[in-house]
Amino acid sequence: MKARLPKGMGGGPSNMNAMIKQAQKMQADMEALQAELDEREYEIQAGGGAVTVKINGKKEILAIDLKPEIVDPDDIETLSDTLVAAVNQAIKKVEETNAGEMQKITGDINVPGLF
Repeated sequence: MKARLPKGMGGGPSNMNAMIKQAQKMQADMEALQAELDEREYEIQAGGGAVTVKINGKKEILAIDLKPEIVDPDDIETLSDTLVAAVNQAIKKVEETNAGEMQKITGDINVPGLF
């Protein structure tokens, strides 16, 4: 028994070619956007501005700026905690921005490993 598909559904090479071209364009757009996102730089502050982390879109830390008031030799734990918080916030910002920008291209498509 042959299955009959409604007109325009699965029908023929032209639809498949169009889908392939659309997927190729989406992949090219995503690659171009990823290159742009990799070049972006972000500055994130923590500890009321006592620590500033500069990070790029590749999640590489470019600089860490410390205000003198956060550097207390008797309280290294606070400095350490603030640095960890700043770096984690910076990484989260990059991930959220990248995901949001990619979402604009992919829409609701969510197939892990597809692109």
